[in-house]
Amino acid sequence: MKRESSGSLIYITAAAQAARLFQRQAAAGGEEADGAGADGGGVGGGAFVFNPAVPLPVELPGNPRDFKIEDLNVEMIVSGMLRVLSDEAEHEHREYYRRLVKELRPNIVKELGGAAMVKARNGDYSLAREILNSLIALFPASSEVLFLNALTLEEEAEALERGGEAGAAAEEAAAAVEKAYTRALAVEAPHPDALFNAAFFSMKRHDFGRAREYFEEYAACAEDGQKKRAALSQIRIIEQRQLDDEHFYRAYRLISSGKEEEGMNELRLFMERRPDVWNGWFLLGWALRRLRRWQDGAAAFRKAIELGGATCESRNELAICLIETGEGKEARRELEAALAEEPENVKIISNLGALYLKQGERETAEGFFRAALEIAPCDPIARAFFARKAAGDAD
Repeated sequence: MKRESSGSLIYITAAAQAARLFQRQAAAGGEEADGAGADGGGVGGGAFVFNPAVPLPVELPGNPRDFKIEDLNVEMIVSGMLRVLSDEAEHEHREYYRRLVKELRPNIVKELGGAAMVKARNGDYSLAREILNSLIALFPASSEVLFLNALTLEEEAEALERGGEAGAAAEEAAAAVEKAYTRALAVEAPHPDALFNAAFFSMKRHDFGRAREYFEEYAACAEDGQKKRAALSQIRIIEQRQLDDEHFYRAYRLISSGKEEEGMNELRLFMERRPDVWNGWFLLGWALRRLRRWQDGAAAFRKAIELGGATCESRNELAICLIETGEGKEARRELEAALAEEPENVKIISNLGALYLKQGERETAEGFFRAALEIAPCDPIARAFFARKAAGDAD
């Protein structure tokens, strides 16, 4: 089923018509529909009992004045109930609607979850969130649904980052992801992969103390395998480098909130004790790059790479500084090395396109932008290039 429109919402008490629809729905699904009529029998022969006295919300695709009762279908009723569940937390028939939706659509998690993932991949995050909010309203304690919600929000936050979004918008998106993971892990039996993914998200946020806790919880419940070994490896790395140090985390929080100078002062307290940890140099380079101190930033990123932090992100950040200092050839080398490590990293592909464009190689740049859009159809840098090209200006 689809949950894509927000048309008009009306309520009906056409019990006989609704019951016949439910009967046909059950019959089409190969189930019995014993007594699913206006007499209040079960829908689909299950434990649920249809109550004809409860008005049913119906979501209409068009003008309510054009609606005829013979046009009523199950999709309209299910969409109406999902909308009420999402928007009206105190509705008197909320629990009844929740049970009826589950009865009519036993595979709704798979159906709507898949639809949300498709919307997110296509960059329609607003609709993906709407769909997932409907699922959360339906299954508020489902570890699977809450994990899927966190994953989708994280993908949206990464899309903002790829587009160069910074400051309040990026921080708000990241905070939403953090909140979603916290909720997903608060249920009685959280999805094990939610712990694993939340740990890596916390590492992106430089909250290594929390990441360590999540990795430890995951390792305690996971079966032996590659992911468990990865979790144990990350725990050892955090311990060896003392990355769960409070000064390190406070430095990141200050820098990400625009207080780069204060953040660097906090970071020095960590780096005085652990000058051999590349993560500290990376964080220093990030602060300097944000302050537009390109040469100092490049030096810090080079030190991070020298100490073992030759990650895709380190090379990308170094390339940004090198572009600004006029070292385009060196910047290209770093971006190409990053792309070899992560061939489908849209940020790197788009940045290579931007670099080639800046160097006057428009055809090569266009190839990178096309590749970026194949992976992420809504990549803002690539889309901006083609918008300018359509307007006659692709420089």
